[in-house]
Amino acid sequence: MANRRPGRGPAAGDGTPRPRKRFGQNFLHDGRVIERLLGAIAPRPGQRLVEIGPGLGALTAVLLPRLGSMDVVELDRDLLPHLESACAGLGELRVHQADALTFDFCSLASGPGASGPGAERLRVVGNLPYNISTPLLFHLIDQLACIHDMHFMLQKEVVDRLAAEPGSGAYGRLSVMVQYHCRVEKLFGVGPGAFRPPPKVDSAVVRLVPHPSPPVTVDDPAALSRVVARAFGQRRKTLRNALKDTLDAAAIEAAGIDPGWRAERLTLTQFAALANALAAAPDPHG
Repeated sequence: MANRRPGRGPAAGDGTPRPRKRFGQNFLHDGRVIERLLGAIAPRPGQRLVEIGPGLGALTAVLLPRLGSMDVVELDRDLLPHLESACAGLGELRVHQADALTFDFCSLASGPGASGPGAERLRVVGNLPYNISTPLLFHLIDQLACIHDMHFMLQKEVVDRLAAEPGSGAYGRLSVMVQYHCRVEKLFGVGPGAFRPPPKVDSAVVRLVPHPSPPVTVDDPAALSRVVARAFGQRRKTLRNALKDTLDAAAIEAAGIDPGWRAERLTLTQFAALANALAAAPDPHG
């Protein structure tokens, strides 16, 4: 896992960059974890796969020979010579020195358009930097039209949030929005010792598969995003107070939901009902 910020740092005696604490770098090195990741991803020749944050290439070097070619997105330019050296002769490695938070992933899909005829959807994998994992997941959600599936190693707390159910402390905006767009499958945990240096938190691997069609009917996805963000903006507030500038108590009741509830009680179906109520409401600005 390589941090997203570039910059020069000290190298080890063999010339390999040392993980930089101030950049939050932790390099995956455990061969058993890499093999489990490989088994979960199950890459096949010819698939269009892109890895985010390949770092020194520990995972890349086992994926590339099985695929024949792949893309990687890495911001830290100092790591690129070591990455390319680790993968030399293993296949065609297309390196994109870029920030994954702004990168156009659909530009890597083949065909005339990511969602058009002849398009080939991407498989996205990576050890996501913990400090940008949530915004990066939302960035990828915006590009799901060209994504087949995603396999990520994340902080365990984030994976717990992705898979959380209503009523749990981990349930929140990330849970609702990702579950609306994807099937979430927790695969396995990873201890700190799998990285160099060991982080202070546990990690976990998750599989995200975009739904062929949404699990609930939402008339306007932007309305769902707005309602969910407002509802969880201040978790201790009731829906009556959290949504007062979005939906009044009468509209919440009309959607079949108690305005006295808090956001963490609502199912995806109930959030969809609120979103549809918002989408159907008259525009106050005419």
